[in-house]
Amino acid sequence: MTSPPSAGAVLEIRQGDIANQPDLEAIVNAANAALAPGGGVAGAIHRAAGPGLYEECRPLAPIRPGQAVITAAHRLPNRFVIHCLGPVYGRDEPAADLLALCYRNALELAERNGIRSIGFPAISTGIFGFPMEKAARVALATVRARLPTHAPLRLVRFVLWSETDRRLHEAVLAALAARPCPPS
Repeated sequence: MTSPPSAGAVLEIRQGDIANQPDLEAIVNAANAALAPGGGVAGAIHRAAGPGLYEECRPLAPIRPGQAVITAAHRLPNRFVIHCLGPVYGRDEPAADLLALCYRNALELAERNGIRSIGFPAISTGIFGFPMEKAARVALATVRARLPTHAPLRLVRFVLWSETDRRLHEAVLAALAARPCPPS
């Protein structure tokens, strides 16, 4: 699903592997505080990027919930990886605000680095336990509100692993699109 351009930027939702998005300049890693390889998204990205990614990440760690840092993509087909630490649901509060901060900080790093296309996973929805629908509402509303203010961005893609998650994100985006975009 693709939403209409917002100040020239397209918001897209796809099912797929975040570590295999060769047409995007940057992808976002749902990182852990140590920026280390792990399970889920972080594990997939680190495996695909090779050991150089972790070597570059080590001096940047630890990061706090809501924080984002940027590295080269190493063996990934992208130029950059933006690493975001999402909140652990029920522990890091206010969880929704911290999750929104992840997306805003990632977009800010993209803007500062002249990135024109970026791919996001569903941050915090795996082992961190953030409910998928609630996370989708926060993520899509945050990105949709920020797109008009991020001039270099032309494409923001949400890459979801399962068809169920893709459909849920599409439904949330359709509901948001029915309402006017709030000011950022």
